[in-house]
Amino acid sequence: MSIQRVFAAMSGGVDSAAAALLLRRAGYDVTGVTLRLHAYKDLPDLCGSADDIEMAKAVSTAMGIPHQVLDLSGLFRTAVMDHFVEEYVQGRTPNPCIDCNREIKFGALLDWALEQGADAIATGHYARVRYDEERGRWLLLRGKDRRKDQSYVLYQLTQRQLSHLLLPVGDYEKPAIRALAAEAGLDNAEKADSQDICFVPDGDYVGFLQRYGGVTPVPGDFVDQEGHVLGRHRGLECYTTGQRKGLGVSADAPLYVVRKDLDAGTVVLGPDSALYTDTLTAERVNLISLPALTGPIQVTAKTRYSQKEAEATVEPLEDGRVRVTFAQPQRAVTAGQAVVFYDDEAVVGGGTICGR
Repeated sequence: MSIQRVFAAMSGGVDSAAAALLLRRAGYDVTGVTLRLHAYKDLPDLCGSADDIEMAKAVSTAMGIPHQVLDLSGLFRTAVMDHFVEEYVQGRTPNPCIDCNREIKFGALLDWALEQGADAIATGHYARVRYDEERGRWLLLRGKDRRKDQSYVLYQLTQRQLSHLLLPVGDYEKPAIRALAAEAGLDNAEKADSQDICFVPDGDYVGFLQRYGGVTPVPGDFVDQEGHVLGRHRGLECYTTGQRKGLGVSADAPLYVVRKDLDAGTVVLGPDSALYTDTLTAERVNLISLPALTGPIQVTAKTRYSQKEAEATVEPLEDGRVRVTFAQPQRAVTAGQAVVFYDDEAVVGGGTICGR
């Protein structure tokens, strides 16, 4: 497929602006598209806010490309924000950026762009897309800048989505991207990178669950691994695996959240050593470099975005899930987070952690 017309997703940040600029200079017919993801005045810092839209318009004008706004606020609310609340209520710790990529950027945006006559979309993610002639498959590769690599949050991409995707900044390191934007006179060249979940900019997840989700945390008992009561907790939603701060429990040695018992309403605490496991189970598995998993494979894998990968074996289970066995125990494996598998530079696939 020959790609000529590209809709570039522009968040208002420097990476997505640089992606559009690189494509424009490479001769593509580029249109900037900014997603309106909310209409909540109490969440002014949410990605797709009025300020982001105005910034994206300004840099599009500076580049000489048209700009459009696509309102996906309803879908974002149901597919990302509501799902975030539901996962916490079920005792899991979700990664909403992965949900947003699957449902919004590479789901609804891509479908709309193709309907409008685009050949592909582009984003400012630090990752790379290549076609492997020998395998006959599209591959997702790590970004050149390992410190900024975002392949972890893109593991759910399908072959169809990859075939209509350009990731131009993946071949650059971050300082070069800022320099490119500054040289072009773009207003967002020095804009700070986003750090937190966009709809919880203050990091107060519990407050968001209460205000937006109507969740009322129910207090219960902190217990040790033998079931002895150690104190009272503020509600299961207030804690995540590996947490130490804010427990309010006195002990001779540091205690950490080992797991949450949804049925009993208890939070199990234990020493740091209790956080380690060498196995996990994952569901909702997506494979990229392989068409199917027919037997055990050797990979490197990680269970958190910023984590260093570790050697592991992935084997299929009868119900579509996979079992991942690590060569060395991993700390604070958390239900609801993603485990992503790599073969050198390529993302093999990944899934959602559902058990240890």
